[in-house]
Amino acid sequence: MRGICSKFGGAAGMNQYDNKSSRVIANLAQVIENIVDAHDPHAAGHQSEVALLVKAIAQEMSEDNEFINCVFLAAQIHDIGKLMISPKILNVPGKLNNMQQAVVKLHPQTGYSILKPLDFPWDIAQVIHQHHERLDGTGYPQGLSGDQMLLESKILAVADVVQAMVSKRSYHTPVSIEKAIEELETNKGKLYDSDVVNTYVSLAKRVNIRLN
Repeated sequence: MRGICSKFGGAAGMNQYDNKSSRVIANLAQVIENIVDAHDPHAAGHQSEVALLVKAIAQEMSEDNEFINCVFLAAQIHDIGKLMISPKILNVPGKLNNMQQAVVKLHPQTGYSILKPLDFPWDIAQVIHQHHERLDGTGYPQGLSGDQMLLESKILAVADVVQAMVSKRSYHTPVSIEKAIEELETNKGKLYDSDVVNTYVSLAKRVNIRLN
């Protein structure tokens, strides 16, 4: 699997930053997270919960702290592109119409465009760009498939789906962890990466994880 966060893959990572710069990056991520929560209060806490779940999965899959910190940071601000979407669309009850869906599907691209110029220690903009892609090419915005997707994005995709399913939203009622696992297992190897799904399912069954 292809990744960009591992120090063994050539990324300089946080090692190039001093402690003060690292704190600034962490604080900036928290500020972005808070702004997104304020913009879409019905989904407040989503990014932080996804980030904790992403970190748990990443720790199971790797001992590389660079990789774990990178994917955690990306998850913490992965919905920054939604700042460009009207709250009226974000909070539509029920199913979105085609035009509304098209607007929402722009948020990974928008997030990428916002973050790309920033000097983060890793290319987290690319991770965020891909977090709604799917293995079979049916995701968005680029229609990537298989090994075209970053491992970091594959982890973020699974965590994002799980957290959204088990949380109350204006457009659906929450489901149980068991139902979320059923969704993952049904689409393992088709929409979601098998290794990531297996890691999450093992973790969920072992510690009965539900981040809320």
